[in-house]
Formats: sequence, C-alpha cells, structure tokens
Amino acid sequence: MCGILGGWWKKEPDNLNKKVETALDRISQRGPDDRGFDLISSANGTVVLGHTRLSIIDLSKAGHQPMYSVDNRFSMVFNGEIYNYKELRCELIGLGWVFKSNSDSEVLLVAWQQWKDDCLNRLIGMFAFVVYDSVEKVMTCVRDPFGIKPFFYHINVNGELRFASDVNALTCLLDVKPGLHLQRAYDYLVLNDYDSNEFTFFDGVKHLMPGYKIKFDFNKFNVAEPEEWWSPTILENKKISFKDAAQHVREQFLKDIRLQLRSDVAIGVTLSGGIDSSAVVCAMRNIEPDIPINTFSYIAQDKKISEEHWVDLVNTNVNAKSFKVVAGPTELLNDLDDLINSQGEPFGSTSIYAQYKVFKLARENGVTVTLDGQGADELLAGYRGFPLQRLQSIIETDGYVTASRYALEWSSWPGRTKKEGLICLAGASLPFQLRKKAKDIFIAPIKPDWLDCDALSECGVVFHQQVLAPVREYKGRRVVEELMHTIKSTGLTRLLRHGDRNSMRFSVESRVPFLTTEMADLLLSLPESYLVSVKGETKHVFRAAMRGIVPDEILDRKDKIGFATPEEAWLREISPVLREWIKGAVNIPFLKCDQLLEEFDLIFEGNKKFTWQLWRWINFIRWYNSNFK
Repeated sequence: MCGILGGWWKKEPDNLNKKVETALDRISQRGPDDRGFDLISSANGTVVLGHTRLSIIDLSKAGHQPMYSVDNRFSMVFNGEIYNYKELRCELIGLGWVFKSNSDSEVLLVAWQQWKDDCLNRLIGMFAFVVYDSVEKVMTCVRDPFGIKPFFYHINVNGELRFASDVNALTCLLDVKPGLHLQRAYDYLVLNDYDSNEFTFFDGVKHLMPGYKIKFDFNKFNVAEPEEWWSPTILENKKISFKDAAQHVREQFLKDIRLQLRSDVAIGVTLSGGIDSSAVVCAMRNIEPDIPINTFSYIAQDKKISEEHWVDLVNTNVNAKSFKVVAGPTELLNDLDDLINSQGEPFGSTSIYAQYKVFKLARENGVTVTLDGQGADELLAGYRGFPLQRLQSIIETDGYVTASRYALEWSSWPGRTKKEGLICLAGASLPFQLRKKAKDIFIAPIKPDWLDCDALSECGVVFHQQVLAPVREYKGRRVVEELMHTIKSTGLTRLLRHGDRNSMRFSVESRVPFLTTEMADLLLSLPESYLVSVKGETKHVFRAAMRGIVPDEILDRKDKIGFATPEEAWLREISPVLREWIKGAVNIPFLKCDQLLEEFDLIFEGNKKFTWQLWRWINFIRWYNSNFK
C-alpha cells in the first residue's frame, strides 16, 4: 500500500525536482516507510516515476520503488497489494524467471514482462500501477476492477501526462492549478452525486475508472482512450442449485479471506456489527483458530443506532480483542478540516467521520492492515434489496400475481412499508420505454434559490441527474444489471474512496475481501432469488453460506445500521459555528450566501425540515475555501 505519482514532460523544467518532492510530501502518509523518484530522460522527453511506500510485504529495501526489470527496460510504480503473489511467483519461476525479493511488487513487474496486459486477469488484489517501457516509449496506467485504489490523471494542452494517487499531489505537478469543475459542484450540492464518472471536482483532472487502463505512446505523442479491461459477468447460471451456490460462495469467501491474511505486519478488522464485517471476523477465526484477532469499532452514543450489542456478540464468539471509539460533535468540529483535506474532495455525510475515527484507532494500537466488509451490499443486493428492479424481474419471468405477492412479503420487513411496496410494484409494472418517457417528462430541472443558476447555465451546467441507465439486455436480471451499474459507477466507487482516504490518512492499509473478480462473477451469475429471497430477505445465499461460521443471531438480523452517526443532533449542537462557516460562502461566485443563511436559520429554528443538503453546504464551503480561496 503506497502512493504513486509522475508523468511525462516534453521539455524538462528547471524546477521539476522540486515539484516532485513537494508532490511526494503530499502523499507521505500513504507511504511513510520509504520514498523515491526517478527522472528518465530521452529524446522523447522526460518520464517521472515517484513512490512513497507503506511496507506490508517484504519489509526490506528490496521492495523500494520505482522498481526496474533486470534489463532496465521496464520501470514501475505500484500502489496496492497482489494477494496471490506467491502463486504467481511460483508459476513465473517455473517459466525461468529469477527473483531478488519476496515482494508482491516484483511479482507484478515480472508478470508484466512475461504476459504484458494479459497478466491483469491473473491478478487477485487491489492496485493502481504504472509501467514504463523504455524501448517502445509506452507508459501503461492500470486501475483495479473495482477502483479500490485511486488513480488521478491530467493531460494538458501540450498532450503531457501527469498522474498521482492523490488529487492534491497531482496539482503540485501541474503548471497551472486547475479551477473548479462546475458540473461536479452542482451534482454534489444538489443531487449528492459524486465519484460516479471520470470527472473530479478539479477541472481537467480525471479518475481512471475502475477496471480501466490507458496507454501513452511518447514516441508518437499519442494518448489512447481509456480501455475497459474488466467488467463483471451477469449471464445467469440456471443449472446451479441454491445449496451448491451457498457452498461455492462459502468456499470462495474463505479463499479470499485466506489470501488477504497475507502480511508481514499486524492485521485487524474494522467491525461494525453487521453481517458483512462480522462474517470477515468469523471467517478469520475459522481459517486461523489460534491467531490473535483485533477488532476496531465505532460505537454511537445514541442507543437507537448503536451497534455495540452486535459488536460484543461477535467479539465474544471469536475471542477477539475489541477496541472501541466514540465521537461527538465537538470532536467532529475539531477534526473536520483534517477530514476534508484527507478526503481531497467533498463527500456525503458525517458517517465518513466515524470511519475516520476507526482507522485512527487502529493505527494508535499498532495495526497497519485491516480487513473490511465493504462491497458486500453491492454484490449481494443488500440495503433494501433493490425492490423496483426485483419486481421488474419477477414481472418479466413469473407475472403480476407473483410480483404482487412479493411486494407484500418485501413490505413486511423492518424499515419498509406497504405503501413503498405498492409504489415499487406500480413503477415496475410500467413498460420500460413508457417509464423512461414519464421520467423525462416529470423530472424537471432542479434550480435551488441559493444557487446562481443563470451564471452556472452560462458555463454549461446541466440541472438534472446525469446518470447512465443500466443496460436493458437481460430479461429477468434487472437487479443484477443494477448491481453491475452500482459497482462500476453509482455507489461503490464513492464508498471505496472514503475508505481509501480515511485509512491512508493514518497509514493503514484497508483490504476489502468481498471485492474479488472471482466473487463478483460468481454472485452476479446466480439467479436473483438467491440474492434476494422470495420473501424479500437480502444477501440470501450469503447468509446460508455463513451458517456454522457466523452466529445465527447475526445472520438473522433484519436491520442494517453500520457506522451511522446522529448527524442532525451533531449539527444542531454546533450550529453557531456552522452558521459562521456558511458566511464563508460569500466568495464562492455561484452560491447566494444570504439565501443559504436564510434556509439555515429556518432549519435550526424548527421552521423547515432538516435536510442532508445542509451537510453538503458545510463540506463544500470548507473544501472550496481550502483549495480556491
């Protein structure tokens, strides 16, 4: 787990070394154990590769980066972990390759030499890496299938490339600091949409999207378009029984946990008390009966959202050592600017602060690697079970009577109502084209009074949701289509961003064992009723797979809380400070400060309903003033 940066300059500037050093300082927390950079000059210009290292596997200096092939043709900087590096290493040794370290980084570099791009589908891990071929003068940039590890890049008007693991480090490498991307600002402030496409909040700075690679040919001065190298398989396996599916899921999950326990430093688990993180903890104990297990949990002081009972149950079951942290509005106020700076860009809610505190707790107690349950909801149709899409599938395969029965069954679970079930049934009953047409007619542009929409419109901002619809190719597979969409753009990407930035703020490597391509292809090929049962139970096959490993009390839970925070109560308590911060919007051209303050007062005087938008105002204003003031 590390930080990477670099790029290509047609003509090397006098201050390039200083730029790179400053940028490396910005990602020092991603890799506090070692750092290095090289300038590789040729007639085609100068290539820069920089790296900061958090030592996890092979703690010796043999893991130093940039790393070079024996013949010096290939050079590489790599952020992440290749969990199956031992198996790949043995295979490569069998092909005649010789290794000088025990690091997964060297295995990746040699795998690239042996198989080039074809090595990607052999990798089990999380990664963002850059390989430069000094003979062909080609640089290849790759991001892992789910976007667990970040990769920002910028191509200037001269066709020059800059890249980094952190957007603040990337801006240090640019000749001119980028301005605000206005469409992203609108999407976030009004629609709570962020990290859903290639654009960042910085104009001209992009994400390399999950499962994509991009090549730069410095010999031809050519930049290829990003190319997708992985996407999940969603064709249905109709032959597999539920019992066999549960067994396959169990075996795959235990295999993934076993691989991700590989580390030369201490490992812990971030435990919320829900099914997913509890399964990670219990699987660890199943695989390693005698290893010490340390868990780290945020405990909400509000009993209504506290998960402490479930956390204690799991810890007792596996005999784990439990570390807990609580937080309140005063702590949030003190840490907020650091949290915002660590995230790099605005984010959705104060629950991200709870996660921030958990990773801080882990580091304070000597743990460098944690396992996390992130991604299970997106692969197993968690949350509320995607009722609209599930009903669409049922209508397409079994008809309206079965769909009506399902709507009633779904509605009987906690946190759901018959009204919601009927609304979803009505929506699912509309033909797709008619539903799409109705949406286009009835969803009007959203133009809040507190935005200068005329100014934004002149800059080309579009005032409605900019989300691509999932494919409509698989009859009876509407949930799985939605999950694929969620994995690649609309949900998981932001959650992984939160986790990566929060963990790396405290130099902790966060591993997410649910997110392997083998697990994704397995789960998304199952019949939808295996994911969400006929009675509306979410994660149906996974609950069955974990029987005997995870306590039944956990597996039978019907609610979902996670690292929830009492956001409204917190913000009300610190509202006088927040109001002063709102006044800081006066220098943001498209925000109307007076209208913001008016709405703020109406909310906190009890004359208007509390809205999640309030948090986004605060977050954005503090972030903007830190970056553009």
